Amino acid sequence: MALRPRLLALLAALALAAPTPALANAVAVATEYQAETATISNGVVESNHAGFTGTGFVNYDNETGSYVEFTVNAATAGPATLIFRYANGTTANRPLNVTVNGRAAVSGLAFPGTGAWTTWRTATASVTLTAGANKIRGTATTANGGPNLDRLDAETASGEPDTEPPTIPGNLRSTAVSATSVTLAWNPSTDNVGVAGYEVQRDGVTAGNPTDTGTTVSGLSPNTNYTFSVRAKDAAGNLSGWSASIQVKTSTGGGGGRPADINGQLHVCGVKLCNQYGKPIQLRGMSTHGIQWYSQCVKTASLDALATDWGGDVLRIAMYIQEGGYETDPRKFTDMVHGYIEEATKRGMYALVDWHQLTPGDPNYNLARAKTFFTEIAQRHKDKTNIIYDIANEPNGTAWAKIKTYAEQMIPVIRAQDPDGVVFVGTHGWGSFGISDGRDESDIINNPINATNFMYTFHFYAASHHDEYFNSLQRAASRIPIFITEFGTQTSSGDGGNDFAYSQKYLDFLAANKIGWTNWNFSDDNRSGAVFKPGTCAGSNFTGTGVLKPAGIWIRDRMRTPDEFPTG
Repeated sequence: MALRPRLLALLAALALAAPTPALANAVAVATEYQAETATISNGVVESNHAGFTGTGFVNYDNETGSYVEFTVNAATAGPATLIFRYANGTTANRPLNVTVNGRAAVSGLAFPGTGAWTTWRTATASVTLTAGANKIRGTATTANGGPNLDRLDAETASGEPDTEPPTIPGNLRSTAVSATSVTLAWNPSTDNVGVAGYEVQRDGVTAGNPTDTGTTVSGLSPNTNYTFSVRAKDAAGNLSGWSASIQVKTSTGGGGGRPADINGQLHVCGVKLCNQYGKPIQLRGMSTHGIQWYSQCVKTASLDALATDWGGDVLRIAMYIQEGGYETDPRKFTDMVHGYIEEATKRGMYALVDWHQLTPGDPNYNLARAKTFFTEIAQRHKDKTNIIYDIANEPNGTAWAKIKTYAEQMIPVIRAQDPDGVVFVGTHGWGSFGISDGRDESDIINNPINATNFMYTFHFYAASHHDEYFNSLQRAASRIPIFITEFGTQTSSGDGGNDFAYSQKYLDFLAANKIGWTNWNFSDDNRSGAVFKPGTCAGSNFTGTGVLKPAGIWIRDRMRTPDEFPTG
């Protein structure tokens, strides 16, 4: 009995030492965010150094101001730990300024050398997050840029783990049907923290992971029933239940379908451009003028006319780099290209994204810019099947070997995001296979680009480029895959008289050999090569021939002849 007071005291002490229920539930919640899915400015996704997680890592460009921005969800407001997994194969520190929702959080967070690019370490920062979505940005502070960044682990310092799933998406429905695609939409889910995205299933197999409340499922067979369902997911990995399924039947294939719907994902087979059925096809379309000058000519009414009245298959989006273009405002011009891609997609046309580098003529001058631009474009549109990437318009004043080096760096950048997209590469001598520089196609044939699923581009202006250019094209057509991304019926200035006879000689050859083309240009510029009469783009009528110059009438007539898109 004498021990009882001591026993009670011991039990009381143990009770005081034990965590209270509230503290027992205060656990860290860690969520991984892969760098390759973040927003990247002046950096590129790569996978050439082993040891990364996910599908790759971000290689910061070697410049001050390059950044990676993550969207991090927090269940509750409060302190959090950010753990950056990185590699730095140099001996120099590559510090980052870390901001949270635009406000400085950590200045000069150190990322010292790790000994090798395949040796991965972590750098840790303590920050405060708000409840819900937070923008976490790591910005390089020196000319060396940042480290190779693999991922960010965001660990909330308090709050219970998020185990609550989103609500089930409602009202799944079909909003458009073609022979080879179905467009779906649904009502948004809700979540206690925030919905991160959706998973769409087609006949029990994942068909896409959109972040918006809609998607287009392509690559389908004509006249076939498909069953679709969708579920939501949040940043913690919680999944909602599946929506009620719907059954949709694709339309009958054959004539009258939209080009991108019929042909689906393109690929290069031999020296031809082939559709989803493995059949060689010829695409015909128009190139915009420089979008920094003539964006008013690329609008709803004109694109409707191109797709329906003209029967266009492809829209080439000419984004200049210099000359008042991309380098003056990368965000603005990247967003413009995103918009034009969506407009072409709505109309069932292919979107040819043209990196319209011109001066200087060596594409390597803009290599870092090109990596940044195409990483974002390919990342956002990788699930589309109508995107074509042209990484170098009209290289000039530079040797083929330099263009080849550039292409072999750029193609993997796109492949890291969009493994299936066809890539076009411009050729030397202003896209002439070197003819304009006193060379010829043998430079390319004897030293081809080391890649697959890409094509070389050729440009001609029929009033200037006669037999020497035509014969080079003729010789090359059986040796290398070719696409004519720019041509005109007039002189190489884009002006002057039209040579319709020699233009027809070119087009007959291209048709016979299934070589696609886009004509320069879809604007009302005062030169003869612009298809619309001056002042047309200020209005809303783009159909018929009354608004067209002679070159426009001629091109429209040839584009309106029926396409041959085999599906057998």
